[in-house]
Amino acid sequence: MAARGFAQRHACRLVEVDPKTVRRAPLADAPEIRQRLRDLAGERRRFGYRRLAILLAREGITMNHKKLCRLYREEGLTVRRRPRSPMGRKRATGTRAPITLPQGPNQRWSLDFVADVLSWGRRFRVLSIVDDFAREALALVVDSSIGGQRVVRALDALIARRGRPAMIVSDNGTELTSRAVLEWTNRTGIGWHYIAPGKPVQNAFVESFNGKFRDECLNEEVFASLTEARAVIERWRLDYNQVRPHSAHRGLTPVAGRIRAAGARLRNPDQLRRAPLPSRRRSRYEQPGLSLPVRDRRGAGQAR
Repeated sequence: MAARGFAQRHACRLVEVDPKTVRRAPLADAPEIRQRLRDLAGERRRFGYRRLAILLAREGITMNHKKLCRLYREEGLTVRRRPRSPMGRKRATGTRAPITLPQGPNQRWSLDFVADVLSWGRRFRVLSIVDDFAREALALVVDSSIGGQRVVRALDALIARRGRPAMIVSDNGTELTSRAVLEWTNRTGIGWHYIAPGKPVQNAFVESFNGKFRDECLNEEVFASLTEARAVIERWRLDYNQVRPHSAHRGLTPVAGRIRAAGARLRNPDQLRRAPLPSRRRSRYEQPGLSLPVRDRRGAGQAR
């Protein structure tokens, strides 16, 4: 165009091309200031351009506030408004990065809640804590209401008995995203991974356990009080860990699978795998007086 003496607009009109498609994008001005502005905004994520201008002025960088606002917007540093949480509570953020499968016991725990009702209609909740590798039920916390503080106390008691995990996985429930959980993760340094909203398959280990827990325990029992529910559910947890065979461990119990994975030397693992299950009387986790009576073949009442 310059060789033939045509203006850019005239040349574009002759070839029927929009001038915007051939114009060269302008070079970004003040690259040093832009870089320093990005660095300060990264350190002070909730600062707007006015406060950043004060920090720049302390370093001897002064400019018109309109130009600084333009640079601030062009760099995409606008402070985003946070959505307001219920009752103004601060929630934990955690990490949403993809996680890998655990390669040993006590590497990753999963948390989730199960709800049920007593015989007279009062609802209660159960906090399930599962070791994802060993498939072991570490704790089943039963209470009428379980908040963030109750979750933290249960985790502290479990860590004192079992040891620290490398990571904890949970959904985005209000109890697990509360300020108490956020302060606990900051204090302990344990990683907390939140699954994507509406994706319970990302927490499949504890979801699978809760299905067995409801099918084999909650749906089979009627509880008259929280004390009775705690006793029966704790006996079922011990039966699940120590007696019930698990397909993930080729018929071994979760406790035996954890011991084998931890490197314990068993004299004859095949014999342990082929060992017959305990008799019906030994393998039952119920005790007389804690369940509803059922009828035997003769029709007489007998405690389960």
